[in-house]
Amino acid sequence: MSAPPKSAPPTLALVNVSKAFGAVRALQDVTLELHPGEAHALAGENGAGKSTIVKTFAGVHRPDSGEVRVDGEPVVFAGPADAQRAGVAVIYQEPTLFPDLSVAENIFMGRQPRTGLGRIDRRAMHAATAELFTRLGVDLDPRRPARGLSIADQQVVEIAKAISRDARVLIMDEPTAALTGQEVARLFTVTRTLCEQGRAVLFISHRLEEIFALCRRVTTLRDGALVATEDVAGLTDDDLVRRMVGRDLDALYPKQDVTPGEVALKVSRLTREGAFTDVSFEVRRGEIVALAGLVGAGRSEVARAVFGVDRWDAGTVEVDGRTLPPGSPTAAMAAGIALVPEDRRQQGLVMDMSIERNMGLTQLRSLRRASRRGPLLSRRVERDRAADWAVRLQLKYARLSDAVGVLSGGNQQKVVLAKWLATEPAVLIVDEPTRGIDVGTKAEVHRLLSELAARDLAVLMISSDLPEVLGMADRVLVMHEGRLTADIARADATEETVMAAATGRPAERAA
Repeated sequence: MSAPPKSAPPTLALVNVSKAFGAVRALQDVTLELHPGEAHALAGENGAGKSTIVKTFAGVHRPDSGEVRVDGEPVVFAGPADAQRAGVAVIYQEPTLFPDLSVAENIFMGRQPRTGLGRIDRRAMHAATAELFTRLGVDLDPRRPARGLSIADQQVVEIAKAISRDARVLIMDEPTAALTGQEVARLFTVTRTLCEQGRAVLFISHRLEEIFALCRRVTTLRDGALVATEDVAGLTDDDLVRRMVGRDLDALYPKQDVTPGEVALKVSRLTREGAFTDVSFEVRRGEIVALAGLVGAGRSEVARAVFGVDRWDAGTVEVDGRTLPPGSPTAAMAAGIALVPEDRRQQGLVMDMSIERNMGLTQLRSLRRASRRGPLLSRRVERDRAADWAVRLQLKYARLSDAVGVLSGGNQQKVVLAKWLATEPAVLIVDEPTRGIDVGTKAEVHRLLSELAARDLAVLMISSDLPEVLGMADRVLVMHEGRLTADIARADATEETVMAAATGRPAERAA
């Protein structure tokens, strides 16, 4: 990707911008320039100020000091509509389309072409939509309803909508978090096409490999302050991590060596029609066993069945020798299984409920006994327990009575972990434990999992992050199309052996 001409002013820029919310300084004297034809990465931990920059560019926030500039000229965005008129579009991680309208209707909502009689010219609208998709190099039917589109296709629709409004700057906020590898590759192709057309792209991702694959420059923030803006060429992962967290991160995968104990979880010939077949494995106390495989291989479905969310059709699940009935989360919890689900916002937390109440949801009986008020709970007992877990997990929050939805993604994940660890489980199942959280918090979650295993807990970790699998697992179980294809010891686990098993190629099954 070619560098922008030095003489051309940036399409969009922040110049010495500061922004505070009460006593919290979200941005401190930050300068960021987006040039035409360039994909520019914005990196930083959760809470570093990335969201504040996005909202300032989008016209949601106004700077306390400093300037927003378009083509080198100072502007004041009174609201998002002003930013859109200036050519700024934001593509969020989870697009919000009208599901019952067609793709074309979503793109041209409120701006539909008209016939001479004032009616909507659907032929012209469909043709214009098809031309947009051709320019982006994607194949989507303008007439199909938005309902049922994948997240990746929804994002393409949002990008097409931005281009139809002549957007010159596209801000992509964690666009790949819910995408498969193939969908990420297509998004990158679309993004490169946008840059070739002279548009500026601001790309935000916690996945460092994506920054190196797509972007020419990267701006790093830490605690609301600018650390550096530099060319990606010549940087390493360690360089970028050091700028983000202020220290070397050699302990990103702090796996402790532990001698496994007795079998805590035994799954025998588990089958659920249409999801997985004949799955058998064991997890011992002190072990971290990773369940790897491509998206759709059946990993999460196995976890849901083991926990009792979904009934299985055949096979058995045992915890410490106790056989569980199918389809009973209550029995699974009583036996000592805890499940941290993949989608923390939809399945792990009640977003409008307080931090302390979310932590206490799995231990209501225990809290009632400690409260000594019959069926009523003591707020003090609930808060004291939540405060204890907040300290243990190094939770960053303002007040425990705040809604859990105000926390960063990494801190929300810690609340889900606290909620289940409070049950004192024998088996902890964690599904994508570090998805969507920053590199510093990721290291903290890895440290916690390693410490839990060292304290005799059995951990079953489902992850699509191959370095995480290789860095944290004592053994790697690999699934392909609903079947277990490999059981690989830590010493034998490599990217090649795991991927061979994940794609259905022959792989040796370790003892």
